[in-house]
Amino acid sequence: MALKGNLRDFSVTQLLNLINVAQKTGTLVVEGPSEQIWVSFREGKLAFARNGQEDGSLATVLYRAKKISAAQFRAIQERAANMSDKELGLLLINANYITQQDIINSLQAYFLGVVNRLFTWVEGLFHFENDMMPPDDKITVRISLENIIIEGSRRMREWEQLQDEIPSLEVAMKFTDRPGTNIRNVNLSVEEWRVVSYINPKNTIRQVAKATNKSDLEIRKVVYGLLQAGLIELVRPEGVVQPATPAGRPALPVTNKEDQKSLINRIISRIRSI
Repeated sequence: MALKGNLRDFSVTQLLNLINVAQKTGTLVVEGPSEQIWVSFREGKLAFARNGQEDGSLATVLYRAKKISAAQFRAIQERAANMSDKELGLLLINANYITQQDIINSLQAYFLGVVNRLFTWVEGLFHFENDMMPPDDKITVRISLENIIIEGSRRMREWEQLQDEIPSLEVAMKFTDRPGTNIRNVNLSVEEWRVVSYINPKNTIRQVAKATNKSDLEIRKVVYGLLQAGLIELVRPEGVVQPATPAGRPALPVTNKEDQKSLINRIISRIRSI
């Protein structure tokens, strides 16, 4: 019987459990609303993964993992563009630019990132192709699925909680008007500072996510933390006309300070319960 269906009825966790237990070899193809992901397995272990929208070449993976410099990346694109991943990997190892372990670690991190993205999908058509494997010129790995499944289950719970608190990315953010609060005195991570630099009532959370190259899960986590700290509040985007409900009232209530205070308290309570 062919393995195919919709993620609404059969979750990614269940799919990986089945592949792990049955020690299946082949490729899981998942089609979402705007992207397609391929995940290949060999005897129930993760071997390869790619997102159809991304450049998953070895050179790009190594550059994003900071294993090669921008100059080296450009040189590879200019002089070794026709090389396969295996040929390029061997060339870089022999030239002492990187080690074999650097390549394996970078590819493992990239493949896991692609799979983890699937855990945020609530809908998508999937099918498993028993005879489909990556091209021979691609470098594959062997990663046990048990830890991936455990981590994925945690991510799914986290995703559900974040969606509950921040159900829409079409709202904007602005800094709270609290006397004595100076965001420059707050210890934020580099990624949080990147998001903070785009906070403006004119920018929706989705626009900020695109500008900072963050997934829906990643941007919600950062916004969640800023809300918890009481540094920002969610507001209706400036310049957007809010449609009226049949009763003639705004579809979204106007955010005031008391409502925001209640929201932050609920977020803090939710985080403490995680």
